[in-house]
Amino acid sequence: MFDLLRKHIEKRVHISDEEFDIISKFFVPKKMRKKQFLLHEGEVCKNIGFVNSGSLREYTIDNKGSEHIIQFAIEDWWVSDLNSFLSGLPATYNIDALQDSEVLLLDKSERENMLDVCPKIERFFRILIESNHVATQQRITDSLSTSAEERYLKFVKTYPKLFEQVPQTILLPTLVSLHNP
Repeated sequence: MFDLLRKHIEKRVHISDEEFDIISKFFVPKKMRKKQFLLHEGEVCKNIGFVNSGSLREYTIDNKGSEHIIQFAIEDWWVSDLNSFLSGLPATYNIDALQDSEVLLLDKSERENMLDVCPKIERFFRILIESNHVATQQRITDSLSTSAEERYLKFVKTYPKLFEQVPQTILLPTLVSLHNP
């Protein structure tokens, strides 16, 4: 159940078997059914989730009732309303399962305890957040300066597994609706 998490962590930092045994105890597995919510907008986000299997989406609904997907999360990815998780403010986003999924949840106090017990994991999360920030900046730049077709082709090339796993009816409108110069 935790093999994928270990491989994921090991891509960024080396940990011993003993360290991983300690780390894994901080996570709580959660099975989710398709369309089941992990988080509703307005609630405080109490967990970050590592997707062990399946796929989820993080999105908001505007005052006209239109959905705006912020991110997809498939196997080997993380998902959370990070602002709400870190600040304790109400969530801006909804997170739900696009298919039956299994997520490893880590709540805020357990995360802090884990960082104290295993300092290498603090480095891991720093690297993860830095990578996420760079990817987000690139996504914003692409949305402002490339056509819908260019974004689509780059997305398919960059995230082939996501493209295969997320239903086209959800994915295509998201890619096309981004700003088009």
